[in-house]
Amino acid sequence: MSEKQYEVIIIGGSYSGLSAAMALGRSLRKVLVMDSGKPCNDKTPHSHNFLTQDGKTPKEIASLAKKQVEEYDTISFYYGKAIDSKKTEDGFEITPENGETFSSKKLIIATGITDEIPEIKGFAECWGISLIHCPYCHGYEYKGKKTGIIANGDKAIHIASLVKNLTDNVTVITRGTANFTDEQKEKLQRNNIQIIESEISELKHQNGMIESVIFSDGKEVNFEAVYAALPFHQHSEIPKQLGCEFTEFGHIKTDFMQKTNIPGVFVCGDNSSMMRSVSNAVMTGNVAGAMVNMELVTDCF
Repeated sequence: MSEKQYEVIIIGGSYSGLSAAMALGRSLRKVLVMDSGKPCNDKTPHSHNFLTQDGKTPKEIASLAKKQVEEYDTISFYYGKAIDSKKTEDGFEITPENGETFSSKKLIIATGITDEIPEIKGFAECWGISLIHCPYCHGYEYKGKKTGIIANGDKAIHIASLVKNLTDNVTVITRGTANFTDEQKEKLQRNNIQIIESEISELKHQNGMIESVIFSDGKEVNFEAVYAALPFHQHSEIPKQLGCEFTEFGHIKTDFMQKTNIPGVFVCGDNSSMMRSVSNAVMTGNVAGAMVNMELVTDCF
């Protein structure tokens, strides 16, 4: 096996990719982890709901994970973005931005997703800090606080039902005409959840901590936290290049073993799950690593 040939290439070196790498390293597999160094939660001040790591910064968790994975001498790292892929007779060829080519028998894609941030003043600065996406990851820290939810329709109802358990002061911001059934409207009313249909013109904040939402009609409403359900796209084009199937929501389709419809291609982490959390990324990465090792065993045993 040459210097640029591996048993497994893992594209993405955050939680799920590192978790997959550890499982493979412990099985003595020659693995290359390719990482662009741009995690989606780079600004998030604290990570929660992950046993032994509750309250740590995402960077602390990732740094410790990488240090531990580096202890396995069959694991190598390449720092750069993978931009091209090709299925070959023996597996896969992956090409990063500098034009080098690396090959492997199996491929794990752990590239995550990219949130589509609306062009609203203050939105990007608050995203991941006090403008949050997940009640399980961040809701406890804002329990009892005046909370907004930027969403509409079924998504707004889903988030509101979870957030109402954490605070009695909830307002849904639909950024246009509310799209609720009569039954959903009754639920919101019964739970004393207000609806604001105006478009947002600005999120007023201090260093990412929301103070108020300013609407296009000039109205300003104070909030201490705001949830937002944002559209997203895949961080990498490689799953599409290889012909992976996607769900109606835009995630990569996978079975319970993290296998895609493309033989030899596995995925893990946020790119293939609605459960967007560090703990879920680690779990799916561990499964992907173990299942890839099992395929390699089966191929040659």
